[in-house]
Amino acid sequence: TGRDQVVSVHLAKFPVADESLINAELEARMQMAQDVTSMVLALRRKVNIKVRQPLQCIMIPVVDEAQKQHIEAVKDLIMNEVNVKELQFAEGQGILVKKVKCNFRVMGKKFGKLMKGVAARMSSLSQEEIAQLEQQGHFDFEYEGQAVSVEAADVEIISEDIPGWLVSNEGNLTVALEVEISEPLRQEGIARELINRIQNLRKESGLEITDHISVVVSPNEKTDAAVHAFSDYICSQVLANKLEVADNDGSEAEIDELKLNILIQKD
Repeated sequence: TGRDQVVSVHLAKFPVADESLINAELEARMQMAQDVTSMVLALRRKVNIKVRQPLQCIMIPVVDEAQKQHIEAVKDLIMNEVNVKELQFAEGQGILVKKVKCNFRVMGKKFGKLMKGVAARMSSLSQEEIAQLEQQGHFDFEYEGQAVSVEAADVEIISEDIPGWLVSNEGNLTVALEVEISEPLRQEGIARELINRIQNLRKESGLEITDHISVVVSPNEKTDAAVHAFSDYICSQVLANKLEVADNDGSEAEIDELKLNILIQKD
């Protein structure tokens, strides 16, 4: 017999949660980290950019100080998960332009004959008024002598993509991802892909995790600069004492549709 003196765990009572140990702030921060990470990874998939390819920046226009503090607390975690160099906050609306899209089916039932005018007013909201709607959860105004209150659930707030960026919205959380890949970022992406291929070769060769190696990578005008620029980084990640670019008869690997030969030897 074990807990509760029963013959099977299936007959034991569920433990009672100690609610005093629940950290609501920590849960809120981790939920924010999950939400931002999920949105950024979805944007990467949208333009088919692998996670191994570093990107420069995430921009988040925060709606209030609490949201900013939650994201700030998990900022490093988010950047590591999505492989982005910077996470910046755009106070207010920043670089993003938002628009309100009315849910005519819901609003038609709610506002009846006022629907057309209410929809026109909501579609013409300023950026400041949209921010007010997001923060308060409703937007109030007077139309034809009647008080009108449009709930955030009555509309969809969308952000326009801006050149070089992709934008995603979920509730009051907006994330913009810079998807332009500079030459240094491209080179680092190639280096990370190369590390992955070398690590796979290490496993296939039956090397111990502590074994040091020498690496030879075949020359290619599209990868040579990356190999040279990130030589020290690559060596540190794969335990290589030496990395050189030269013709070899090693295993063939494909990196961004380029075929390279990679030869590894135990030192």
